[in-house]
Amino acid sequence: MKVGIVCPYSLDTPGGVQNHVRDLAEALIGLGHSVSVLAPGESGRVPPYVVPAGRTVAVHYNGAVARMSFGPLAAARARRWLKDGDFDVLHLHEPATPSLSLLALWAAEGPVVATYHSMHDRSRALSATAAVLRPALEKITARIAVSEDARGTQVSHIGGEPVVIPNGLYVDRIASTPPREDWRGDQGTVAFVGRLTEPRKGFRVLAEAFGVVAASRPGLRLVVVGGGDLDEARTMLPPAASGQVTFLGAAPDADKAAVLRTADVCVAPNTGAESFGIVLAEAMAASATVLASDLPAFRRLLGGGAYGELFRNGDLDDLAVRLAALLDDPARRDDLAAAALVAVRRYDWSTVAARIVQVYETVTAGSP
Repeated sequence: MKVGIVCPYSLDTPGGVQNHVRDLAEALIGLGHSVSVLAPGESGRVPPYVVPAGRTVAVHYNGAVARMSFGPLAAARARRWLKDGDFDVLHLHEPATPSLSLLALWAAEGPVVATYHSMHDRSRALSATAAVLRPALEKITARIAVSEDARGTQVSHIGGEPVVIPNGLYVDRIASTPPREDWRGDQGTVAFVGRLTEPRKGFRVLAEAFGVVAASRPGLRLVVVGGGDLDEARTMLPPAASGQVTFLGAAPDADKAAVLRTADVCVAPNTGAESFGIVLAEAMAASATVLASDLPAFRRLLGGGAYGELFRNGDLDDLAVRLAALLDDPARRDDLAAAALVAVRRYDWSTVAARIVQVYETVTAGSP
């Protein structure tokens, strides 16, 4: 099957949607399908199956800054890519945002699958543009949401009945990554993965809570993976704890997996607008005990606490108490990590990609 996938955000920068698109493309290629990905960007540092769509601009969207392409030049490149590709199915990600996916949707002919990733309690932008976008969105043949939260956003603002197929990850690839002893602390290792100066990722909450816990544990270590202003992130830490923190910046996937394999506890202090929680799933695959804010999406992913510990969202005191308790209870960590490693198998790309192919087969059945 010839599959065209459109990513709305630049693959030059890390992000959940970008990682999903890249991993899905590789999983489909592994299954024998022909795949081309159209994505914003001009960088030559992309896999051979990626076609760059040109210059990007930074856009504030859903509490984050995304780099996107939109305009006449991007539209022309999308039309040319569609014509040259002659795809059996076109798979768009986040087509309701003003992005490359929407441009491709306007030009699309034939079966179209759309995946929705984001979650909003209320979105004035989506509500205001829904009527304008409806003629284009009616061209979509099948809809996918990565979680119940993403599905709820799509249904309430746009309509339709998407099937829920979660984000995927390569479980064995993460589980087999060797830990790094040079990142390990004598009194435990804590990991954080996320964009540092993006408020909804919650690093400030963790920084203050870590300072409380580290005050009595000079051998405790925090390893931080994520892009952003490192100098600003360091100012969020209590001065006494700063020497116990290692910042790796926007590290490659192999280093991120090594950090999670090294960690005793992976903390996800996100404060909102999360529809799934791929970092939690990656930590589960790495056998790191997860301690996460009690966002609905995180609670579902962790089985209500069966596969990880939850703390009250934004409550640094509760985070500090629960982090200290987990560090003091290796048996509890082992039990949670073992249960999580079994549960995370449902998100392996071998399962997720097969479900997406079933959607492709459904929409292409009977197509000329």
